[in-house]
Amino acid sequence: MKSYDVDTKSSTTDKIQGDAKIASGKVKQETGKVFRSPNLQGKGNAEMDEGRVQKKVGEIKKVFGQ
Repeated sequence: MKSYDVDTKSSTTDKIQGDAKIASGKVKQETGKVFRSPNLQGKGNAEMDEGRVQKKVGEIKKVFGQ
């Protein structure tokens, strides 16, 4: 089986990782709501914010061709 080296631009990587952090943060936030854990909700909100920032960085990099 051949292994292909995929050259992914850092802008694409940032967008994908940002989306993953947003999804993970949403799960934590909702779990915190279910278990009435403000700490877990806060961690989820923070992770979602971090994902949004990372995704935006990826969009900016794309504009500059990186």
